[in-house]
Amino acid sequence: MDLTFSDELRMLRDLARDFTESRIRPITAQIEREHSVPRGLFRELADAGLLGVAIPTEYGGAGLGETGLCVVMDELTQGDFSVAVTYGAHASIGAMSIVVGGTDEQKQRFLPDLASGKVLAAYALSEANAGSDPAAMRTTARRDGDDWILDGEKVWITNGDIADLVIVYAVTDRTKGAKGITAFLVPSATKGFTIGKREEKMGQRGSSTVAIAFDSVRVPDRNRMGEVGGGFRIAMATLDRGRLALGANCLGSAREAHKLSVDYARQREAFGKPISEHQAIQWMLADSACDIFTMESLVYRTAWMCDEGIAFGRESAMVKLVCSEALGRVVDRAVQIHGAMGYSAEYRIEQLYRDARVTRIYEGTSEIQRIVIARDVLRRGV
Repeated sequence: MDLTFSDELRMLRDLARDFTESRIRPITAQIEREHSVPRGLFRELADAGLLGVAIPTEYGGAGLGETGLCVVMDELTQGDFSVAVTYGAHASIGAMSIVVGGTDEQKQRFLPDLASGKVLAAYALSEANAGSDPAAMRTTARRDGDDWILDGEKVWITNGDIADLVIVYAVTDRTKGAKGITAFLVPSATKGFTIGKREEKMGQRGSSTVAIAFDSVRVPDRNRMGEVGGGFRIAMATLDRGRLALGANCLGSAREAHKLSVDYARQREAFGKPISEHQAIQWMLADSACDIFTMESLVYRTAWMCDEGIAFGRESAMVKLVCSEALGRVVDRAVQIHGAMGYSAEYRIEQLYRDARVTRIYEGTSEIQRIVIARDVLRRGV
C-alpha cells in the first residue's frame, strides 16, 4: 500500500494551503472576535474549486474522494477551526449524505449547486434528548398524500442558520426504533422552518451552531432520501465519513499548535538558553510529534480505505477517537510550553486549546467510539 499523495492531491494540498495563507489567516482574529465566518469566504472557496472536492465529477465536483476532502480539511483547520467546521458541515456531512444515500435524480438536482456554492448545506440529526442515542429522536414525519409533514426540533446544528438545504432525520414509525427513521432533503425556505437559539460556545466560536424547528413543514416525497425507514443507515454511513473528516480537522489543528510550540521554544529563553534546549521541553515536543504522526497515518490510511470501497466503519471510529484525544494532548502541551503566554488570549494557543475540547464530543463522543470499536472487535475479531 502506497500512501504517497498523487500529483493531483499534492496540487490540491498546495491550493488549499495557499488559500488558507492568503484568505483565512488574515481574518482569523476577526472571525473569533465577531463570532462569524464571512459568507463571502465560501464564494471564494467555491471559485477555488474546493467546495465540491469530494463530489463525483458527474455531479459537478472534483471527484477527489474522501482523501481529497481530508487534505482540504487538514489545511483549512491550520488557518481556523471555525472555517473548517463550517466547510465540513457543508462539504462533508452535508453533501456526503446525498452522495451516500441520494437517488441519481437527487444527486443531479442538488450536488452541482452544492459543489458550486450556490447552495450551502447542513446536517440535522441531534436533538435535546437524542445526542449519543439518535434512535430516541422525537422529530416526526407523517405521510400526507404525495408529501410528508415534519414536526419537531433539532439542536446543535452547524450552519443551521446559513444553510439553504438541510438533511433532516425524522421518525416515520416509532414502533420500529432505529428502523423507523427516514431522511429528508429540506430547503430552509420552506414554510414552517424556523431558526432558533444560536449557541455561545467555549470554542470554535466563528462557526454557527443553532436550533432549528419544524412546524408542519411540508416536504414532497421526491425529497425523501432512501427508503422509508432507511434513514438511520444513511445517517451512520454519513457519520463514518464525517468522523474521518473530523480526524483531519484534529490533525490540522495539532499541526498548527505544534508548529507554534516549536517556534516559541526556539525563541523563548530560560536559564540562559532557549527553552528548546531543555530536555523537559524536548520531550513534550517529541510526544506531540509522535501523536501527529499517528493521527496522519490513521487519517490518510482510512481515507484510502474509503476511496477503495473497503469497509471502514471501525477504522473511522478509531480515527475520531484517537485523533480527538491526541489533539487534546498536543494543545495541552502547547499551553504548557508557552507557559503564562499560552493562557493569554493574546496568543493563538489559548484559542486552539478551547477549539479542541469539543472534538471529543460532537459527531459521536469518545465513549460512543469505544462502543462502536468494541462491538466490531467482538463481532469480527481483531
